Amino acid sequence: MGLTLMLIAELIAPRTFRLAEGPIDSPGPGEVQVRVDATGVCGSDLHSYTEGAVGDTPCVYPMVLGHEPAGTVTKVGAGVTGWSVGDRAALEPAIYCYHCEFCRSGRHNICANIRFLSTVGNPGFFREFVNLPVANVLGIPKGMSLEMATLVEPLAIALHSLKFAAIQPGDTVAVFGAGPIGLVTIASLKVAGASRIWVVEPVAHRREMAMAMGAHAALDPNAIDTVKQIMADTGNRGVDCAVDCAAKEHTTNWAIQASRNGGRVVLTGIHSDVLVPFEVSPMRRKELTIFNVRRSLHESETAIALITENTKWFAPLITHTRPLAEIADAFRIAETYSDGVGKMVIV
Repeated sequence: MGLTLMLIAELIAPRTFRLAEGPIDSPGPGEVQVRVDATGVCGSDLHSYTEGAVGDTPCVYPMVLGHEPAGTVTKVGAGVTGWSVGDRAALEPAIYCYHCEFCRSGRHNICANIRFLSTVGNPGFFREFVNLPVANVLGIPKGMSLEMATLVEPLAIALHSLKFAAIQPGDTVAVFGAGPIGLVTIASLKVAGASRIWVVEPVAHRREMAMAMGAHAALDPNAIDTVKQIMADTGNRGVDCAVDCAAKEHTTNWAIQASRNGGRVVLTGIHSDVLVPFEVSPMRRKELTIFNVRRSLHESETAIALITENTKWFAPLITHTRPLAEIADAFRIAETYSDGVGKMVIV
């Protein structure tokens, strides 16, 4: 068992990274060691970076973020078959127990003993190497770049959200937020057969990206009453489903207001505040169904296939890359939506 030294980017305070060197041991039985070649910057990473918390979970410094990874196998542990040094893979950041009642019932995304790499005490992937259970390593096709493979994790979440959205061919949908998760949600909705998709997004270049991904209308909430516009466009009926990918101050209530009677509201984004006011009267009068999304559940392989089949469609989402040593600059760009950033990837 030999130690390898690696570069690690540690968040040590809000908006403050420190580059450090640390050891990693050889992989244990049933594990694979992977060189982390690419990791996308997620919205929840930005919550930790800017707010020092994700929802009701505060950061404890130092900590290592990053949970949209892809990389190359460098070592395999005892008992591992089917993997060789040099194999390329998308990496699953959640380690499940597979024994609790939720895992046994097939809902491992809400595992009672989940270890999610990039949370307190569970270092994420903004580092050079990681040891993972072999079940967390998903092979990717030869033609897929490692940067593209970082989209597997967020796309799997979007695909999971569609289980709740229950889109039928011809359904209308409003998506609030056109960050990376909103953009892959639009793509997923197109595949599911949504007939018309509105996106509400204040950042101009993200509205443009949303239209390129398949949205039919991109509305600026700083310029117009977007709910009023959606209601007018639907003959005052509202949309069949509204998906809140932004989780900003007003977006969940906008989703409630824009939904039709008996409609569905899917909450994919993570709110910064622990308590968020809902407009309960329209929610009740419409008898809306409100769904919460916790990561993904058996959708990663589908995500890999979808990216493989539609590479030209998804490729424009990845607009920026930065090396690990320049992670501070990467997060500054991602936080401020500057330079036309869509998805920032640390390479």
